[in-house]
Amino acid sequence: MSSQEIHQLPQGFLHGFATAAYQIEGSPTAVGRHPSVWDTYTHIPPVPGTRPIADSSSGDVATDSFNRWRTDVQLLKEYGANAYRFSLSWSRVVKEDGKTPNVEGIKWYRAFIEELVKEGIKPAVTLYHWDLPQVLHDRYGGWLSRDVVPDFVSYAKICFEAFGDLVKHWITLNEPWIVSVHGYGYGTFAPGRSSDRTRSAEGDSTTEPFIVARHLILSHAYAVKLYRDEFHATQGGVIGITLDGSWYMPYDDTPENVEAVQTAFDSRFGWFADPIYKGHYPASVKKLIGDRLPDFSEEEWKVVKGSSDFFGVNTYTSNLVQSGGSEEYNGKIKTGFIRPDGTQLGTQAHVSWLQTYGPGFRQLLGYLYKTYKKPVYVTENGFAVKDENSLSSDGDDVVNDTDRVAYYRDYTKGLLEAVTIDGVDVQAYFAWSLLDNFEWAEGYRVRFGVTYVNYETQERRPKASSKFLKEWFEQHAQA
Repeated sequence: MSSQEIHQLPQGFLHGFATAAYQIEGSPTAVGRHPSVWDTYTHIPPVPGTRPIADSSSGDVATDSFNRWRTDVQLLKEYGANAYRFSLSWSRVVKEDGKTPNVEGIKWYRAFIEELVKEGIKPAVTLYHWDLPQVLHDRYGGWLSRDVVPDFVSYAKICFEAFGDLVKHWITLNEPWIVSVHGYGYGTFAPGRSSDRTRSAEGDSTTEPFIVARHLILSHAYAVKLYRDEFHATQGGVIGITLDGSWYMPYDDTPENVEAVQTAFDSRFGWFADPIYKGHYPASVKKLIGDRLPDFSEEEWKVVKGSSDFFGVNTYTSNLVQSGGSEEYNGKIKTGFIRPDGTQLGTQAHVSWLQTYGPGFRQLLGYLYKTYKKPVYVTENGFAVKDENSLSSDGDDVVNDTDRVAYYRDYTKGLLEAVTIDGVDVQAYFAWSLLDNFEWAEGYRVRFGVTYVNYETQERRPKASSKFLKEWFEQHAQA
């Protein structure tokens, strides 16, 4: 193999940055947009002693990208991106009845997508990044009801019809594990349902995440069926789903901890991936959840199995795994970063769940490709620098994000080795995120962007990490 081959990603490799509508757009009532569950969740009075959002903020303004989208497109161009992964606001695309196309909202997204294409940036569109229209939650419980499936498919059809001539890369759902578990198990994300608050007359909510997961999988699968049946022949795009998880390693070589690793993969990825790519649930998940894990009908299984053209993955870190945890959503395993000798896996991020460990990224890519036998799209990958939010907005420290640069150096190395040495078919890489933004339950306390955003003025300043990624892809991606 020549040195040229070793250092090149495949022809047509997508590289760029990712965002989500609620985290950046703002303008929550513009062009006919109506509330999503996140609008409601971020404005509810906090339970005494708690706050739904750490800094009591919301996405009402976010990075004001609804009004500053042309600036954001120019940032993408400046950073050398050939693709951009973003989500559509379901509440901006349909009217408040949840079904009728909202012409003004569609017109706004159409103009944005046309600008991307004009600048040579391929749009990779996520249909659902957690912002369910509040009206659907009020009408029948949202993801808790089978009624959501045809409504999601109807919404998807509107998008395929409105944008499919320009959009060739579609993602149905972003991180359904998070939607199911954090939204309906822990209650820490919208719509904020948890076992402590929704037990009793409303039913035991420990079943709710599994009901929600079933409806998410069905919504994804039937939207893919629609695209393949009615749009693929003329539009020629690909469509899939994005799941989230980490690389898992045994804490030590004891049999129970070695076995716990596969349980971790099964619970985080396999719960959704095995039905979609293999046509069945993982045995460990079925054993753990029992009859609370809702099955699919024979007809539904036929639609679910094979309903993704690629494996979309959001991944940030690696974990050491031990058996003996109490949390069933994670397979009753324990995860951490501290090795038996007391050393850490890598550099600690501002958030507790993230440390740098590039070799794990390479291994995860290989695992997903070998296990699910589909091209891999890395749809999110990034790092929150510790205490970055405390730096002075007018100083150079906010753009000299040394730890983020080091993170991307490690992870792009892992990406290249996975592709060129291990033979993994990775076809896309999107860094999270283009901009500092509203980070869900953390609010604005955490920054993941390669662009610094002053939330008072909305000024954007490129960080060193944006320059690193631009130069890296110039060297390793074929034009």
